Amino acid sequence: MSSAQYLLESRPHSVAHLFLSRVEATPEREAYRYPVAVEGGAEGAEEWRSLTWAQTARRVKAIAAGLLSLGLRTEERVAISSSTRVEWILADMGVMCAGAAATAVYPSTNGEETAYILADSGSRAIFVENAEQLAKVVAHKDGLPGLGHAILFDGAADAAASDGLEVLTLAELERRGADHLAKHPDAVETTVEGIAPEQLATLIYTSGTTGRPKGVRLVHDCWSYQGVAQEATGLVLPDDVQFLWLPLSHVFGKALISGQVRSGHVMAVDGRIDRIVANLPVVRPTVMASAPRVFEKVYNGIAARARAEGGARYRIFLWAAKVARDYARTGQEQMVATGRRTVPLSLTVQHALADRLVYGKIRAAFGGALRGSASGSAALAPDIGYFFAGAGVNVLEGYGLTETSAACTVNPADDFRVGTVGKPLPGTEVRIADDGEILLRGPGIMRGYHNLPDKTAEVLESDGWFRTGDIGEIDKDGYVRITDRKKDLFKTSGGKYVAPTEIEGRFKAACPFAGNILVIGNGRNYCTALITLDETAIMPWAAANGLAGRTYAEVVTSPEVHTLVDGFVQAVNTDLQRWQTLKKFSVLPRDLDVEHGELTPSLKVKRPFVEAEYADLVEAMYEGSREA
Repeated sequence: MSSAQYLLESRPHSVAHLFLSRVEATPEREAYRYPVAVEGGAEGAEEWRSLTWAQTARRVKAIAAGLLSLGLRTEERVAISSSTRVEWILADMGVMCAGAAATAVYPSTNGEETAYILADSGSRAIFVENAEQLAKVVAHKDGLPGLGHAILFDGAADAAASDGLEVLTLAELERRGADHLAKHPDAVETTVEGIAPEQLATLIYTSGTTGRPKGVRLVHDCWSYQGVAQEATGLVLPDDVQFLWLPLSHVFGKALISGQVRSGHVMAVDGRIDRIVANLPVVRPTVMASAPRVFEKVYNGIAARARAEGGARYRIFLWAAKVARDYARTGQEQMVATGRRTVPLSLTVQHALADRLVYGKIRAAFGGALRGSASGSAALAPDIGYFFAGAGVNVLEGYGLTETSAACTVNPADDFRVGTVGKPLPGTEVRIADDGEILLRGPGIMRGYHNLPDKTAEVLESDGWFRTGDIGEIDKDGYVRITDRKKDLFKTSGGKYVAPTEIEGRFKAACPFAGNILVIGNGRNYCTALITLDETAIMPWAAANGLAGRTYAEVVTSPEVHTLVDGFVQAVNTDLQRWQTLKKFSVLPRDLDVEHGELTPSLKVKRPFVEAEYADLVEAMYEGSREA
């Protein structure tokens, strides 16, 4: 039996079991770092504080006991509506150690949908970050008769009490828990011991691109499996420092906690997106998980700064970027062909020079200690992946869904392949259906959609295979490549199939100003695109090209920018089949965002929503065209 197989077959019943074992094994090792405001310091001044595993355990047990004192029973739901912060982790671990099940709610979710999730899940209590999150619950309390308690991370508990809803601070809940433990000192350990692998642990509602969200039922064994499988792949090591900013309401962020508890490494937690760049040199992470949009923005920012410096500096950047891509691509091709990552001497010499001039600064921007960054939730454009790989920032693409408790495939750190999502995690099976759809089976697969047996039957077969809705292929070495979403594939009026994400990825790699792009053409006689531009990248270009003083909206809708973007569109078109080429495009006056409902919280474009929102622009691009 291999070591990976042994780990899988001997995995504990739950992450709660993993957690208590971790605390017992390394009580005094650092577990979490988190930022706090400096009292009496300058405005915005912060310092990072730490919790050891023993300190974490004291708080988690107090929270778990506090929930037990409120009468929470096995599998009853407790919601969490908060941004990513250390209290989210403490609350979630407390819920699991109380034998209850967490309902994850994005803090950006509006009041009506928050109420729907709380009602559909049957949540009896909710952790809320602040008064703003509490107000959404209070406003819909009449439709939530089963919800009895709200626990505030920030703010006073008496700020917004409501009939039938007891409002506590987190500190008050922990004090209640301490009192409960004084009377029942083994209450938490006894509860954890009774947790069964198939007991409900989490309900995560798919943000979805259409319709009401569906509650995905993930049991304790799903998370225990994630922790052990991540350890078996070597994704995380005991001495790592991981920077966590991803939303913990999303399955990707949540799964990282399972791996961290199993490994025992340090997790630096701060979900403020606007602090990512500033945090990196402070945290100096060795590993980090991210979404492709972040790498795209970093690349665009680097290119924009080089362009602004102009002259020789910009030419050096362009040369170094090409060398990085050639170096990484050549090494990968040789690894696939011969098993050795060899590169010609001339390219090696160029790469060494470019490293001294450019790449070292890029690595320093990530903190200087990063050995790998996992990327998921959407495809990373291969050219951007090769660029970072050549610069020494290894982006390890993986693949997973809410329904698979996050990762089911990932690229190995010692043989990652750009353009693929790697190999299956130990214990997970992957096969390709006759129509190209990717099917998955393994311990991480959900046990169904909450209260939706018909929807469950549509995707979960009786023999355990889950239909992902993604189209892909598996190469001879077992690497999986995603080619498109099954539902996103469309056919032109001429009968030709188009995979829009392939074209979108090529454009993002070619255009350093790209924000988002949506390729359109279903039932049409040619393809078009709605394009947005990254404000931090396009505004410096505008200032240097006669558009200084104009607003972002004025810049991106100007003839000059249309001409600029058209150049990148035509460059992309040269490598596409005729029916794939973009005949027309429109640049939108602002980027897509979560607040306007155009992106999911995991930054995926809601295609039908955006196309409907900009229907006038879309129709204008087809006006006068002959449908065939």
